[in-house]
Amino acid sequence: MPRVKRGTKRRAKRKKILDRASGYFLTKSKLYRSAKEAVERGLKFAYSGRKQRKLDSTQEAAVVAMICGPAPEGRARWTIRLAAEQAMKRGIIDKIGREAVRLVLSNHGLKPWREKNVGVAIHRPGIR
Repeated sequence: MPRVKRGTKRRAKRKKILDRASGYFLTKSKLYRSAKEAVERGLKFAYSGRKQRKLDSTQEAAVVAMICGPAPEGRARWTIRLAAEQAMKRGIIDKIGREAVRLVLSNHGLKPWREKNVGVAIHRPGIR
């Protein structure tokens, strides 16, 4: 009988692969070779296609400051598309879509399309 080298390490390695493949169907979760292929493929695609951040913090702050200011002339309030157009026109960012602007505003709790003068504080007695 041949001597077994790295028996426990190899078994642990295979167990880890099979544990990662436990959610796959039939052979891909039972047999090591198929499981290894499925796990490697899954890990390869796990991070591809993730969105990169469209704006850095200074650009985000500039967009928020723009929205908190007055709307452009001839407009009563900001819209998402208008904010995206103005951000590109003012040179805050080269290219941006409406969804990226919507996410920035959502993260800061701003909904400029609902009210006029979003950034202006409402005077309430007793509250500063």
